[in-house]
Amino acid sequence: MIARINHVAMLTLIRREMVRSIKIINQVIWPPIITTLLYVFVFGMALGSRIKQVQGVSYSEFLIPGLIMLQVIDSSYGECSSSVFQGRFMNSIQEMLIAPMSAGEIVFGYVLGSLVRALVIANIIMVLGVIFVHTLPRDWVLYFGVMMLVAVLFSALGVIFGLLAEKFDHIAVLTTFAITPLVFVGGVFTSAQLLPPFLRNFELFNPMFYTIDAFRYSYTGQSYLPLWLSLTVIGGLACVSLGTALRMAAVGYKLRT
Repeated sequence: MIARINHVAMLTLIRREMVRSIKIINQVIWPPIITTLLYVFVFGMALGSRIKQVQGVSYSEFLIPGLIMLQVIDSSYGECSSSVFQGRFMNSIQEMLIAPMSAGEIVFGYVLGSLVRALVIANIIMVLGVIFVHTLPRDWVLYFGVMMLVAVLFSALGVIFGLLAEKFDHIAVLTTFAITPLVFVGGVFTSAQLLPPFLRNFELFNPMFYTIDAFRYSYTGQSYLPLWLSLTVIGGLACVSLGTALRMAAVGYKLRT
């Protein structure tokens, strides 16, 4: 018999995550938007005057999709991991454990709540791109598809590290030593075609590069790697991360004492 999904409980968790975002809007919504605008003005003006075209578009148009993906990755992981850890720290997550909610409903509640938040931030930045850079996605299906897939991947990683962390500092380990450096060398600010050969080969081992390269295709219609390869890598990583998060929640890893 197929177990029924407790839609009410899962939607309640998603709504709670959105209410939490609204209450701390000055921490989770405006900062990435302001940061993105600064990147556009600083890099767009400084490098845009020297780099006339990248992948057939102006440098500012090339920059926007990379900045959107930067914020999707950062907000998906950061907010989901802190929300899960805060629930453990304050023991509020215990209420979900004794409620008629499965591990899958808890995980998907957090992941989907983080996904909605990432979509809001990303699309505000997209609108700003239209206003200041006059650029729009060419392929809307790919635009939303890659964005949602990447948000699920890093939200699931947020759940994993939210469960692993013993204190708030531990959540920042992945961001500081992996996500941030790999994103910044993963094609946000420059095309892989402009890199020295040995750095181009390094990009093949950088998972962030696949996410940015695939997402930029929705804007420019061009990519460094075959689109199918990037989508396969992103989808595979998302499945592994989501499966790991579901397994950890199912066994009650650091949730039950």
